[in-house]
Amino acid sequence: MVKGGTVMSGWHLWKSIAWAVCLCLAGSLVLPQASYARTAQEIDAGVNAVLDQFMKQVKGSREFLQTARGVLVFPGVIKAGIGVGGEYGEGALRIRGKTAAYYSIAAASIGLQLGAQKKDIIIVFLQDQALSSFQASQGWRIGADASVVLIDLGTDASIDSSKVNKPIVGFVIGQKGLMYNLTLEGSKITKLKK
Repeated sequence: MVKGGTVMSGWHLWKSIAWAVCLCLAGSLVLPQASYARTAQEIDAGVNAVLDQFMKQVKGSREFLQTARGVLVFPGVIKAGIGVGGEYGEGALRIRGKTAAYYSIAAASIGLQLGAQKKDIIIVFLQDQALSSFQASQGWRIGADASVVLIDLGTDASIDSSKVNKPIVGFVIGQKGLMYNLTLEGSKITKLKK
């Protein structure tokens, strides 16, 4: 193949094509709600389904969520990549069981990755100050603006709210149930107009 008067080897051609595909894929996943926009009703239905499933899977979760100042739920967050990846999802902030606002979550990553996965993310605000800071932000980046401690529930999948003493905690649920050893660091959460 000739490029700019020079011959490209097969490896360089493949590498260029792979990068182009990766950048297109990552860009389409991280762009704000352009192609993934869902209605408020669709988001609320997804949030209800995630919370119902969470309360069925995890003992003590209903009581735990009732003590929360706010619960931010992202149903069906899609993560995909070929070397370069990205993830995107839309969700809702619930305060006292009612939707207060809608948000998107987006992240990009570089490293060894291939394929796609779907997960649900639940972020629980346990202190008024943490919730107020989140609501006042224009774009909230996990790790930079606040830390979210992912809870490892162990094998019995139960939670005791009296033992959780962090201002913001999170849960990631995959197709096979609760997922561990993940991070939400670097994910950006932005308020949506719905």
